[in-house]
Amino acid sequence: MFTTLIDANTLSQHLDDPKWVILDCRHDLMNPDFGRNAFAEGHIEGAQFANIDTDLSGPKVGADGVFRGRHPLPDRATLIETLRAWGISDDSQVIAYDAHGGMFAARLWWLLRWVGHGAVAVLDGGLAAWNAAGLPLLTPALPRTHGNLTDKPSLVRTVSVGELVENLDSKRLQVIDARANDRFRGENETIDPVGGHIPGARNRFFKDNLQADGRMKEAAALKQELSAIVGAPEKAVMQCGSGVTACHNLLALEVAGLSGAALYPGSWSEWSAAPSRPIATGPA
Repeated sequence: MFTTLIDANTLSQHLDDPKWVILDCRHDLMNPDFGRNAFAEGHIEGAQFANIDTDLSGPKVGADGVFRGRHPLPDRATLIETLRAWGISDDSQVIAYDAHGGMFAARLWWLLRWVGHGAVAVLDGGLAAWNAAGLPLLTPALPRTHGNLTDKPSLVRTVSVGELVENLDSKRLQVIDARANDRFRGENETIDPVGGHIPGARNRFFKDNLQADGRMKEAAALKQELSAIVGAPEKAVMQCGSGVTACHNLLALEVAGLSGAALYPGSWSEWSAAPSRPIATGPA
């Protein structure tokens, strides 16, 4: 069972395995059609397309009329049905990939763990590693038999915006922000109209988890780097712009053997939407 990462050559040996489900998570925050168009142009054999905006996220505004962030968690039952439609069952090995160092594939990895499915891994190095290995891409998308995945106890934790408001005083939790440094400092209004970060947060840009070739750094290196930032994982909360790339830091922590950190799903897009919540700018 693969639970964090898998390399391209190993994946290529399981393309005909009916218990393996491969999902293409390519996305572009500035071009919503990019992922589906890229998938149509070529994808790993047997892969299906997973849309970050519609399949892996819920409505931006809750039933109470409150904004929940750009990519809030989907309804749990709806997500289970989406996963089943992709052919995922309780005995499935799921592989997620993208072309962005795992920043979107990690969201699917985390969501499957959220519904209690541990046999899910991210293709290390993504599509670039697959191409570098000389492995082919196909264009037809083949239908899958409906799966029978069941909802099981979650393998991950979340924290709410209310808990982080309380944490401003208690300082019980350490918030780690996965956004790029300029966004963290409040200097990128194109993506974050309201710039800055949660007071007391520290910055760990998700790309700092990667080697130059786009593959994840070795576990020992990640452990050394992340331990200096995170401290006690069980007291750490990962966030980003909308709860997507924060999952990359959670994946890196898992690879490093530093399990237990939580996700703040609403992340900066939810936090910054309320003028009553304080904002810090500049470096941590």
